[in-house]
Amino acid sequence: MKQALKRQLKDLPEAQREMIMKVVEENPDLFEKIGKEIKKETDAGKDQMIATMDVMKKHQKELQKVLGGRG
Repeated sequence: MKQALKRQLKDLPEAQREMIMKVVEENPDLFEKIGKEIKKETDAGKDQMIATMDVMKKHQKELQKVLGGRG
């Protein structure tokens, strides 16, 4: 999972990449759940971007909590 995430984030500045990697490593269950939900949506035929936006909205409060105080 780390390697796939690193590939996805390769175009971001190093500081942002490290911050995202740390958040994901500290909260693997949340991000695994989000990933599975996005996959389920895309497997059902939904566009990946729309599926991602929908799932992120669904988990907005949890994401704000884990991302709070960062940046």
